[in-house]
Parts: sequence; structure tokens; C-alpha cells
Amino acid sequence: MDDDPVSNDSPNPHFEQLLTALAPHAQIRRRLLQLGLGSVVLPFLGLPALAAADRSEIGFRAIAASTEDLVRVPEAYILQVLYAWGDPISNGPAFRSDAGNSAAEQAEQAGMHHDGMHFFPFVSHGQPSSTHGLLCVNHEYTDENLLHPDGGANWSEAKTLKSQNAHGVSVIEIELTSRGKDVRWQLVRPSTYARRITARTPMRIDGPAAGTAAMRTRDDAGGQRVAGTLANCAMGVTPWGTYLTCEEHFNAYFNGLDQPTPTQKRYGIRARSAGYRWHEHDRRFDVASEPNEANRFGWVVEIDPWNPGSEPVKHTALGRFKHEGAMLTLAGDGRVVVYMGDDEAFEYLYKYVSRDRFDAGKPGGGAALLALGTLYVARFAADGRGQWIALQHGQNGLDAAHGFADQADVLIHTRQAADRVGATKMDRPEWVAVHPRTGEVYCSLTNNRQRSAVDPANPRADNSFGHIIRWREGDGQGAAAAATSFAWDIFVLCGDPQHPDPDKRGNIRGDAFASPDGLWFDPDGRLWIATDISGSAVNRGDHERFGNNQLLVADVASGEIRRFLTGPRGCEITGLTASPDGCNLFINVQHPGEVVGGRFAPAKPLTGAVWPASQFPELTGGRSRSATMVIRRQDGGIVGC
Repeated sequence: MDDDPVSNDSPNPHFEQLLTALAPHAQIRRRLLQLGLGSVVLPFLGLPALAAADRSEIGFRAIAASTEDLVRVPEAYILQVLYAWGDPISNGPAFRSDAGNSAAEQAEQAGMHHDGMHFFPFVSHGQPSSTHGLLCVNHEYTDENLLHPDGGANWSEAKTLKSQNAHGVSVIEIELTSRGKDVRWQLVRPSTYARRITARTPMRIDGPAAGTAAMRTRDDAGGQRVAGTLANCAMGVTPWGTYLTCEEHFNAYFNGLDQPTPTQKRYGIRARSAGYRWHEHDRRFDVASEPNEANRFGWVVEIDPWNPGSEPVKHTALGRFKHEGAMLTLAGDGRVVVYMGDDEAFEYLYKYVSRDRFDAGKPGGGAALLALGTLYVARFAADGRGQWIALQHGQNGLDAAHGFADQADVLIHTRQAADRVGATKMDRPEWVAVHPRTGEVYCSLTNNRQRSAVDPANPRADNSFGHIIRWREGDGQGAAAAATSFAWDIFVLCGDPQHPDPDKRGNIRGDAFASPDGLWFDPDGRLWIATDISGSAVNRGDHERFGNNQLLVADVASGEIRRFLTGPRGCEITGLTASPDGCNLFINVQHPGEVVGGRFAPAKPLTGAVWPASQFPELTGGRSRSATMVIRRQDGGIVGC
């Protein structure tokens, strides 16, 4: 997914173009970053330091990098596979190892390629349970050559339906059970909460774009309802107890025009570029047949896991782009703030601020907070300061004279609006995490191998290893999440400290890693970092010494980073969440055995990118399956402590 062609050909400045107006401090800053000293630059320039207020100690011994087809963790930790592709969500059909389950059966089973997820605890006597809860799991995409017995051959309507039913979200009920010395998590079956949301589930559209002409189709003349969600990557969670799933690379599902419109081109929708063949049997995904359907994807979708009969809602106020996630926090005055990255090279970082305030006494009204508010996009300056620029019709050149008829236009064409206001092009902004005590915000910039220029926030050309950027809102002294200015620095430059090229060594204090993706803070303030080196790069060339993708833990006060977990061959580690007591860590192992290009070979569905191919999780020669795992300490203590 990280090899998408660049869609942003706007003239917005890269950071190096800002340097000319900021000498000499910016030149000093640039040199320090090149030397791997980014975290000390802001204090040097007389700006507030961004170090966390509280130290979060890391309490485990780091493990070595690995190329084994296993999940490895430190000693005294226990691993369990909980929920793999094809497992029934309740009392449903069992997984067939030959992939022979029907489309209808797939709609009652775990989807493919687990990604973001969250644990929602049951509450008893006012206390959240750490042994019983609902788990929401995203299913990002499908590999047709694994999904069907004969792969993508003889493509049909039945295969299209099965593929659509393998996307979306699972809601499952799970419980920690004890039988003697055997303590394990298991799915509760049957469960009245168990539910699959797929690419065919009816959903409501809300916010400024709902009902507008660009959202209307032959199937939905009112522009108020849409069938399904897809490309479900990372996620968010609201204080009123709902789940936000994010539509990322939605363009891959649409067969575009030979001569795409500027908007279609800006979002990567082109003829014969669809990674899927849904359009052959579902005209919604053929742009020539249904030109507005693509406008109805690329949104943040809210799901109420506690109400299985509720209808998911697509929130257009949060903008349309390739959403990696939706990190929600509350400003000091109670307004809802949502941070979001657009996961493509040279795309942007966004923030949404609600108009109204969250009232904990009226949690049922929380959803309205995601329908009325202001969407902002980030502009970073080379002096360590930044601005959030409002994407509001009538402001900052977003008006009819520049092609934006109203606020719906601004939101449907969020990328073009961000281009217009001069937002800063970033290196694949992905997950965002907010420190639970300081309010510092961290964002993974996974990589950008197409970068040719060096600048303060992206200090390396051919940025194949990525980095993590962070900022504090307002004057940098407090957690003013709704502020329109911020102070920023680089938390870490990823790299291989043994690399012969100094520019590729990074500045990691601890264990080397590359391509940071998933970010998550535990309640004690430890930053967990999951990596996603692509199948075309893992264990090859510059990435040879990193081993398989991994999970690390950072002490943001000291900058120390330790390796906690290594995954099986060809996988991505993602989907971090935990029980309220911190004693059960849930992670997802996505696409074990992934091949170059992201799909298995049609004639060899069990052969992956590396040899021997990954057999995770069964390790018995069957098809590889993405899966949710649980990690616990043998002594029952807090994971990572």
C-alpha cells in the first residue's frame, strides 16, 4: 500500500523552501537534524522543550531482531492466538482450510487482514472489567488468491460478494476464563453483541456533505445512505463509547476513467488501476457507471458496538481522504478534537475541533459532536512552530472563485482544499497518539522513498526508514488541544546505526527499527511503536538487519526504545489496545507471508514473499491467516512495566 503513485502535484512548499526566510536559526536547525540531534533543537532556539513531564520506565529486557516464522516476546510473557481470519464471530460456520467458505459464511466470520482495533470493557458496579469486553477489529483488505480456493481465477459475482464480506469490522465478545491452571481468553459464543460490518452494510451519511448533489447516486437519490465501508485501516474511540473505523486506500476499489477528472486524479482513481474487480459485478465501483459513488468513501465511520441493531454513520465533517486513523481527545473546555493523517507520500496532517462540548452526563448526544465543527490542516514552519489552518468555506481562499461552492465541496475535496491553503506536504502521516498526561501529540511518518529534498522535518532524501514527529498545542506549555498553533520537533529518526551511509543511521537510543506505523500510549505513558516495512523491502538491502516487523516501546522522557515483539515472516504488526488494568495487550498480526506487491501468486496460494512461506498461525502448512493475539505476563502484571 505504500507504493501508491503520488497524487499531490500541488505547488505547496516543501520544508526546504521555507528555509530561505528563516536564517540563521533554521540553518542551524537543519544541520542539527542532519546530525541526528532533532530532539534538542527547540530548546536551543529558545522555544519550550517537548520532553514529557513524567518518566515511564520500561520494565522488560529487549529481545533481538528475528527472521523466524514466529511471534517472539520477552521471557516471562505468554502469547495466545485469539481471533484469526475465518473464525466465527458467534455460533457461525467454522473456517475451511481450503478457503471454501461461501460469501454468506464469510459474513459471519472474521474478515481478512486485521488492522486497528479497540477493547471496550463491560462495566460492573461502576468499574470497567479487564476480563470481559467487546473487541472491535478492522479488516483492511483482501487477498483474493488466499480468499478463494482457486484464487482470482474465474472471477464471479459470488467471489465479489465474498470479498466484500471479508472487509469492514468485526465486533466480538471476549472473556478471560480459567480452568485450573489454563487461563485463556476466548470468544463468547453465542453472543448477542457479535456483529460483522462489511462493504455491503447499510450506513447513514451525516455532516455538511450529506444529501448534496455530489453524494447522490442511482441507488441513493437523496445522498443520505451508502452501502458499506472498506479499506478499514486504523481507528479511534470516543468518550461516549463508540468506535471509529477509518477508510484509507478506497481508490483501489474503483475502476476509473481513461481521462480522469482533476478530483479523481487527485485521489488516485484511474482507469484499470483498481486493485479489485468488484466493478465487474457491482456497478457502484465503476466510475463510468456511477460517477459519485467514490465520493461516498474515504470517510471516518462511527459504530456503536453496544447496540448491534444500530446503523453506522459516515461523518463528512471530518473530511475525505485516505484516513489512517482518528485519534480523539478532549480539549480543556470539553470540545472534541480528532487528529488524522492522510496515508500517502506528500499528503497532510489534519485536526477536527467540534463546535460544541462533550457532556459526560449526556453521552448519548456525543455523535452530534462529529457532525458540527471545523476541520484544520497543518502547516509546519522551519522555526519549530506550526499553524492549524481552517478548511472552512469563505476563509483562506476556499470560495466559489477558487472552485469551492460550499462547505460540502470543501469536505468532499479535502485534499484540494488543503492544497489551496498551503498545507505542508508530509512523509506518509499515519497513526497519531496523544500522551495521556502531557497532551503531547506523536505522529508516525512511515517513509517516503520519493523524497529528493532535505528539510527540517524530513531531514533525509530517499526517506526509506521514516521517523516520528511530535508537537504541543498552543504555546507549547500545556495541552491546549483546540489551539490553532503548536510547537514541534522530531522525536526519533529511524535507521540502521550500522549503515555505511551516515544519513541512514538515524538517532535511535536503543533498538533499531524502520517504518513506524501503529502508535499507542498505555495509561502509564509508554509509547508503543509497531512497524510496517513493506514486503518489497523487509529483510532486503538497506532493511536486512531490521529483521521481521516488530513492536517496540519508547520512554518518551529519555528517548530510550526497546524491542518487545517480533512478528512472523512477511507480516505487519498493528492494532494495539489493552484491558483497562494494562495486564492484557492485544495486537494484530496482518498479512503474514505477504508477497512483493501485496498479493499471493494465483497458482501458488500457499507461497509467500519469503521461503519457506509463513504458515502463521497454525504452522501446519495451511493458508496464512491474519490474527489477533493476546500477550500477558506470567505473573499477571502490567505488560511492558
